[in-house]
Amino acid sequence: MSCCETPSSDMAAQVTEIPQSKNAVGPGYAVKGSEEIRYSYSFVDNVFDAQKEDLAEFYKKWGRVLIVIDDIVHGIYGDAIEQYFAAYKIPVTFHIFKGGELNKNMDTFEGMVDAFDQFGLIRKEPVLVVGGGLASDVCGYACASYRRNTNWIRVGTTLIALIDAAISIKVGINHGKLKNRLGAYHAPMHTFLDFDFLRTLPEGQIRNGFAEIVKISHVADKTTWDLLVKYGPDLVKTGFGRKEKDAAYSQELKEAADVICRRAIKVMLDLESPNLHEIGLDRVIASGHAISPTLELAPFPPLRHGHAITVDMAFCVTLAHSRGDISDAERDEWFDTIIGVGLTVDHELFDYDMLQRGMAAILKTRDGLQRLVLPKPIGKCYFANDVSDDEFVKVLKTHKDYVLQRFPATKGGNGVDAYADAGDLGADPEVLKQKQEESLRETGIGRAKKAQANGTANGSAKAPLKSTPNGMPAVGNAAVSASA
Repeated sequence: MSCCETPSSDMAAQVTEIPQSKNAVGPGYAVKGSEEIRYSYSFVDNVFDAQKEDLAEFYKKWGRVLIVIDDIVHGIYGDAIEQYFAAYKIPVTFHIFKGGELNKNMDTFEGMVDAFDQFGLIRKEPVLVVGGGLASDVCGYACASYRRNTNWIRVGTTLIALIDAAISIKVGINHGKLKNRLGAYHAPMHTFLDFDFLRTLPEGQIRNGFAEIVKISHVADKTTWDLLVKYGPDLVKTGFGRKEKDAAYSQELKEAADVICRRAIKVMLDLESPNLHEIGLDRVIASGHAISPTLELAPFPPLRHGHAITVDMAFCVTLAHSRGDISDAERDEWFDTIIGVGLTVDHELFDYDMLQRGMAAILKTRDGLQRLVLPKPIGKCYFANDVSDDEFVKVLKTHKDYVLQRFPATKGGNGVDAYADAGDLGADPEVLKQKQEESLRETGIGRAKKAQANGTANGSAKAPLKSTPNGMPAVGNAAVSASA
């Protein structure tokens, strides 16, 4: 191509002159540009089977591959991955990092960037990340930053990675105690969806990911929701059919699971793809994410993400029911399904103080509006921006009373394996145990001690969360009780 030829491009822009402003020395310019974003997905079971060339095809032209993988996933699949690429004569270089939420930080990010540099990564050569949502978040951010735009391909190994993290192009890391505060929007070239990884995923992590399918189906896809109602507990116990030993039922479960997962992914892609950079803030996919960011990190160890968002969703289901948006039968079916799979629907720390702080935080993220995603009916939804302080207090009491009376065996709505373990956090088990004991002594977590500490118990509150004209919260003076 000669120096004067115009290169072909999927990018377009228009530069126009704008009138001179008061203090300018001449006219200015306005730029209006667009760039097409293309990325793809494929469902490939046992993606590291040497008979399946799908993944290897991306790396044949480069004759090598840099794989970013955490220490736990490498311990399980490292040999199989190396053997897979060896079958195609593609040398492998692993960058193995310490996984866990405590390591979703700048140090891990910089370690990946250093690995890219040491590998001598070529501008458009794709990095391969294999792991859970955390791995793709951090590695994706490293790729977004390295030369400002490095290609990457992801293979998710957890249900959350396959169902949730795979949908978004958001990538990032934590900063201090602020979750996902640093990040970017950077789509991978391709995502491989291999649900056979669920064979080695612990049940607690499958339950954790199940919540993400609940998140979208109960407000956007009744067909998927009905399948969760029918198969829920068995899906969790059998890794979505991948661990079931009864051949006939395994096939039935796997077929149902494939429909569930495909539909959930397609619905979320349909909803998110027109709004990849979250310019629009009314997001159905944000169901369960109003109060949960505050609740998730409140105890130590933290709640697993899936359990935190089901508490949030459960409150919104109660709110929808109180407004007549869903029937008694729909509410009961929702709670029976969630309790049946062992997810959390209430928490001792979820009191009015928590509700107040959570809504105050999310109003900043949502530009001063509540944007609560409420089912109407199950399988459809709307955004509520008009929930008053009195309604919050009343519904919180109703919610807690309902859970205590209908599900006494859960002792207040507690789920199974609800808290992050040493593997989730990337912490030494003994250190984690010591910190947990210290936290217990310092905070006295427990319904009575917590009530004494902040003046609340079972939904009671010192002061209501009043609305100001711009929709932001303000603390009132009147005492309001929502306890039984």
